Amino acid sequence: MTNNPLNIVIIGLSLSSSWGNGHATTYRALVRGLFAEGHEVLFLERDVPWYAANRDLAEPDFCTLAYYDRIDDLIGTYGDAIRYADAVIIGSYVPEGAKVIDSVAALNPSRFCFYDIDTPVTLAALARGEDEFLKASQIASFDAYFSFTGGPILTRLEEAYGVPRALPLYCAVDADRYKPTGEAPVWDLGYLGTYSPDRQPTLERFLIEPARRLPDMRFVVAGPQYPETIDWPDNVERIDHLPPTEHASFYSRQRFTLNVTRADMIAAGWSPSVRLFEAAACGSPIISDEWPGLSDLLPDGEAILIARDTEDVIAALTDLDEGRRLAIAEAARTRILESHTGEARARQLVSDLQSLAPHGNAAGGRLRQRVSA
Repeated sequence: MTNNPLNIVIIGLSLSSSWGNGHATTYRALVRGLFAEGHEVLFLERDVPWYAANRDLAEPDFCTLAYYDRIDDLIGTYGDAIRYADAVIIGSYVPEGAKVIDSVAALNPSRFCFYDIDTPVTLAALARGEDEFLKASQIASFDAYFSFTGGPILTRLEEAYGVPRALPLYCAVDADRYKPTGEAPVWDLGYLGTYSPDRQPTLERFLIEPARRLPDMRFVVAGPQYPETIDWPDNVERIDHLPPTEHASFYSRQRFTLNVTRADMIAAGWSPSVRLFEAAACGSPIISDEWPGLSDLLPDGEAILIARDTEDVIAALTDLDEGRRLAIAEAARTRILESHTGEARARQLVSDLQSLAPHGNAAGGRLRQRVSA
């Protein structure tokens, strides 16, 4: 636990609901890690009906979670907490994010940062002129741009967009909640993820087609928003929404887990998803599509199986002996628990924040305003 606890305000897409997004579990692991390290977090979330109706963590015990209806409500109610925090972090995909950034910047917070859990998607949107969540001109106003994507994209953020520091902040896993349950496998291959048009072709090649060709095996796809027009084979089970409390059991009951990456993230590389870390922590061996940087994280054939086509997936499901399957799973789990837990990521974030010189309301931390949700 640190001797210099920070008071951090995070304005993010959602902490309370994991429905239809990967942000909530990412924030939960990070904020739990910050809490374990002795830091204080106020998480501010826009109160929107689709998350309000699907909250699976309405009252966290590791931070203060508060909701706001409009931007003037955000500033009017929580302005002092924002103004005097040691650091303020605005996340990607916050509703009306560009307007939120301008309103928060006007309060002149001590350390003003952005956390992009969707960096390649964000930059692709900016290239198309879409700036509801973030304007290109705003990037240089941040003291640091934390990116869940590492590699060359960090240099691009600094050189092309003018942010003083672009730093990697990968997703992380809550190791206390994501671990093997000891349950026997039910499915030969499973996938957890919200429907995305750019991921669907890979899901077709790497799960649906293998299911058609291996009718005696069992498959599962969990996640919302899949179109009714998809022709699921009879041996593919569908789960519309799987709350985080059931993730460990879900992963533990698979012989293999499929990891599928969005097209923009494949192009950028160095973009491990939270699902990749969660599956590995639960001891499920992973079959993944290929992208730059993946083998640096989990070496191919040693801690993960990278598939290039349907035949690679079928070979893994039918030819890999049990000893090697378990060894791949254990190698991945060891690597993830060493470097990619919520506590490890929290320590990294705090170190980076402390390296930023405070400015503006440099009395950050003097006000410890506790807000009831």
